[in-house]
Amino acid sequence: MGPLQTLRHAQNYLFMGSQSGGKSAAIAYTLIETAKLNGIDPRAWLTCVLAQIADHKFNRINELIPWCYAAKAA
Repeated sequence: MGPLQTLRHAQNYLFMGSQSGGKSAAIAYTLIETAKLNGIDPRAWLTCVLAQIADHKFNRINELIPWCYAAKAA
């Protein structure tokens, strides 16, 4: 990513509304990019996770991370 793209992305965070909104956006972007880096369609992964998360046990939350989804999907 070039310096102008970095600056453009940094400026986007100025309009998140609050510090907690910026943190939430950063978490979402990180999860989406992690899915992409693992060769997973982020939309498919998020759809699957959101469908399961309400009934999923907290102590097994690591089963919902992108690389575990990739292993199940393969």
